[in-house]
Amino acid sequence: MRLEVLGCSGGIGGSQSRTTSFLVDDDILIDCGTGVGDLPLEVLRRIDHVFLTHVHLDHIAALPLLVDTVGELRASPLVVHALGESIAALQAHIFNWQIWPDFTAIPDRERPFMRFSPLQVGDSVELDGRCITALPARHTIPSVAYGLDSGHGQLVFSGDTAYCEELIDAINACPQLRHLILETAFAEDQQALASASRHLCPSSAHAMLDRIGGAPRVHVSHLKPGASLRIMEELHVGGRILRRLGQGDVLEF
Repeated sequence: MRLEVLGCSGGIGGSQSRTTSFLVDDDILIDCGTGVGDLPLEVLRRIDHVFLTHVHLDHIAALPLLVDTVGELRASPLVVHALGESIAALQAHIFNWQIWPDFTAIPDRERPFMRFSPLQVGDSVELDGRCITALPARHTIPSVAYGLDSGHGQLVFSGDTAYCEELIDAINACPQLRHLILETAFAEDQQALASASRHLCPSSAHAMLDRIGGAPRVHVSHLKPGASLRIMEELHVGGRILRRLGQGDVLEF
């Protein structure tokens, strides 16, 4: 499997600050932040599945525009996989005919441009030999992490999370883990804010990493733009090699 980083920033501000979105192979999105808007139309129309970690705006910003753009160009609905609570929030607050049309009813309920597919923590979706599993996460709203398995290697994306024992256990249960994408949104002097918003800061990120076995490559994402250099400096303590995830990076596994 091939994962291309379309966006991994914790905010906006320039062409290299696109919010969270990853293109897997050529037909799957993990989250749907602002980075999706940089893809050409021909690439957008090939996306069949979107897996959402949660419905905060930086992770869903491009979804309404994506389905509006490609809906009539596709022969089948765009499938959005998410927790039931996330789907309910999208229906109530985004696809509600006020903020945006309900594309599960356009052109009609029998032939919609988009359909929702609810999942729960622990559920796996098999797509042409590839497996995507919803893993536990701990955020301010219902959220998941994702484990991706190609059959030859595995990748875990933490989504937005605070320290989470259940996620640590799930990561350690991946025997072929090649890559771990771990959010660290705040610098250490913002530890109280990180705790309140259920994000990681360097000390809590290290607390998780100290419990994770194996030797995956660790990629740090979701850094707040104004503090990114400071966060990486604070993370570079200890023996594990960490790298800042970058827009345009490609991870294969």
